[in-house]
Amino acid sequence: MPAFPRRKKNGGAPRAPRFSRLRRFGRRAEDKQGQRGRGIYLLPNAFTTGALFCGFYAIVMAMNQRFEHACWAVFIAMVLDGLDGRIARLTNTQSEFGAQYDSLSDMVSFGVAPALIAYEWALSGLGRWGWIAAFVYCAGAALRLARFNTNIEVVDKRFFQGLPSPAAAALVVGFIMMMTDPDINISARKVDWVSWCIAVFAGLTMVSNVPFYSFKDVNFRKSVPFIVVFLIALGFALVAIDPPKVLWPIFVVYGLSGYAVFVWQRAKGKRVSIIPDDDEVDERR
Repeated sequence: MPAFPRRKKNGGAPRAPRFSRLRRFGRRAEDKQGQRGRGIYLLPNAFTTGALFCGFYAIVMAMNQRFEHACWAVFIAMVLDGLDGRIARLTNTQSEFGAQYDSLSDMVSFGVAPALIAYEWALSGLGRWGWIAAFVYCAGAALRLARFNTNIEVVDKRFFQGLPSPAAAALVVGFIMMMTDPDINISARKVDWVSWCIAVFAGLTMVSNVPFYSFKDVNFRKSVPFIVVFLIALGFALVAIDPPKVLWPIFVVYGLSGYAVFVWQRAKGKRVSIIPDDDEVDERR
């Protein structure tokens, strides 16, 4: 009777695991240098999606003449937009997809939504001048976001080139939210040209070269004096007392601060542009 060799329990060539080829499709792709390929991270993009939803909700509320809900939706989108980038940096989940998705969300929440809210509230009564102002703001937001994406590697991180779109949206919808407050309750027809000026000012300032402080050099991990924590708590208390009357003046001051820095630098004979020239780049290197 012929004897057949038995299978060895130990030793010998290791057997390839079953479905090994299928398992490769579940792994994250890596390039030749060992870097991770392009992927979609859930946590930061969830906040971006929330901001996008708030922008869409603001548009729907404006079309239904519920301007208070629309304005608050834009402010909530500002909070979510400020969180997604910081969370991505803290968790090391930055991606090119997230950057592009964030810009598209900002265009809806801080470009289209504020323009439509202002138009439905006051600008529609001005005829062609009304929709021109709304379009100037919307186009300014689109151009500002496109320029931000292309100049992100060359601008001074301490300043924004032009008014950031969330602050511009706060100028437009903050004024509407303050005018519709029950304590003030001023008709839109009485301040329609004021709203027109605010929309045009915000749109043109977004595409200007005026520097606005970005607060990106603030180190939140560094210890601060006790008075700083107290002032932060005091600021939250003041906002909570009457948000419509407190938030809009804060953003007005910020919207004018860039021009104050611009005039101050010009008066001292310094360069105003936040984009360094070739000589400054060579010196930094």
